[in-house]
Amino acid sequence: MVKAFLEAEAYDGPSIIIAYSHCINQGYDMSHGLEQQKAAVETGYWPLLRYDPRLAKQGKNPLQLDSKAPSQPLEKFAYNETRFTMLVHSNEEAAERLMKLAQQDVNSRWKMYQEMANMDWADPATKS
Repeated sequence: MVKAFLEAEAYDGPSIIIAYSHCINQGYDMSHGLEQQKAAVETGYWPLLRYDPRLAKQGKNPLQLDSKAPSQPLEKFAYNETRFTMLVHSNEEAAERLMKLAQQDVNSRWKMYQEMANMDWADPATKS
């Protein structure tokens, strides 16, 4: 987080930091907020990444993926929050179907971010 703030501040241009923040409306005890944030990252719901366009000028990939691949199923994060469990209580079949789709989305987004972060950004003119 500190690295993201320092990079954003140092960039000579617009910078944006998007952060996941828990709130009471999500329906769980706020004293467990850090655990829920950790679950968001571990399930891939909230991947940690930074993008610094200055790195491209140095022949480096500007996309830095800071979190590891998802290690937990999305439902481990989602079903801690009322906004997701409400559907389970009202329509369990729809909730299961949508959770499967959401997990597929998390998996495909992670794969895309990983591929982008592993791209070779060396300037083709300098390659021999």
